[in-house]
Amino acid sequence: MPEPAAAPLAGVLVADFSRVLAGPLATSTLADLGATVVKVERPGGGDDTRAWGPPFTEGTAAYFDAANRSKHGVTLDLGDPDDLRAARELALRADVLVENFRPGALARHGLDHAALRGANPGLVYCSITGFGADSALPGYDFVVQAVGGLMSITGPEQGEPYKAGVALVDVLTAKDAVAVILAALRHRDRTGEGQLVEVNLLSSLLGSLANQAGGYLATGRAPRALGNRHPSIAPYQTLRCGPDGAGLLAVACGNDGQFQALARALDRPGLAGEARFATNPERVRNREALVVELEQALAAGSAEHWQRRLDAAGVPCGPVNDLAGAFALADRLGLEPVVEVGPGRVPQVRSPLRLSATPVRPPVAPPRLGEHNDAVRAWLAGPADRPLPGLRRDGTGPNSTDCTDDTDSECEVSP
Repeated sequence: MPEPAAAPLAGVLVADFSRVLAGPLATSTLADLGATVVKVERPGGGDDTRAWGPPFTEGTAAYFDAANRSKHGVTLDLGDPDDLRAARELALRADVLVENFRPGALARHGLDHAALRGANPGLVYCSITGFGADSALPGYDFVVQAVGGLMSITGPEQGEPYKAGVALVDVLTAKDAVAVILAALRHRDRTGEGQLVEVNLLSSLLGSLANQAGGYLATGRAPRALGNRHPSIAPYQTLRCGPDGAGLLAVACGNDGQFQALARALDRPGLAGEARFATNPERVRNREALVVELEQALAAGSAEHWQRRLDAAGVPCGPVNDLAGAFALADRLGLEPVVEVGPGRVPQVRSPLRLSATPVRPPVAPPRLGEHNDAVRAWLAGPADRPLPGLRRDGTGPNSTDCTDDTDSECEVSP
């Protein structure tokens, strides 16, 4: 039996000084990829999201659990000299440091990039802010969705702007943070040099607006909310089905061939031959009339009936699922969307990352507040070349303090 391959980031030590969502989600992804992540929290309350509930899990909130698996948890009070020395020692041993304090806050403790780079020149220091390093405005996802324009294009065509149903800007920023950290580690592999890398919520949002931002820059006209309609493609929206119009089906025709297949499946092949519907630009211009024609045809059957028929015709479509339906679909497709993280612990969403040669590490339950205080503090007080207990050398095993004998070859890892 060949030895399992090391996880991609095995041997990389991450000092996680972040909280709430963008930073913790980024470091959780690094942990999935095999990095050793030490999460630093304030004593007493810890990460703000530990109190963001209901729902609550064992000893914390489900919100916290969603972004903090596979991490060592330690509490350090940066106002305490001994704890501050431990925090600095962690930063000096780290390959990557991730923080999302207000700009300038960590500099008061000597934990900013300028203060650390001399003693740890290989450090990749990732700073996450709301609005950039020169702004002390607090960066909460909801506020950035509002001021960054996302709410202006989300919601019904007539009515109040809506936020996305999840902290989408934080999630996007986390993915940007992971990308820039990996790029900086690649640079360090070549040169030995670390660097300061920065992401901010507003820029990540603007960078993710894609065609909407492109349309604005091309025309100077700000787009508006269109409900479930697409500004540049038709039909690309939810359509009502059944005689009472109670069913909803998401239909996405990205080209003229798909629209022709839709028309045939609805027993209305002539629609595709009409000049007002023959091409996508014409369908967009005549969208209102098009929707009337399509929903008249869809009234003949339920959403389930039409989904089966359109699937068979190769027309992209699907029901509007709730999360139970979404997880059930992923399970039916063999995607194994849920992964267990230990007896009595709430399961986690499986990492979406797939690598054939260096698979992601099986996740471990998020740490309870201060769960690994003794192990992490003892390690920080000892020689820098000693391994942090509880980790496997190859990064494929569980990040668990059950593995406490650091003389065991399976438990040794040099950060």
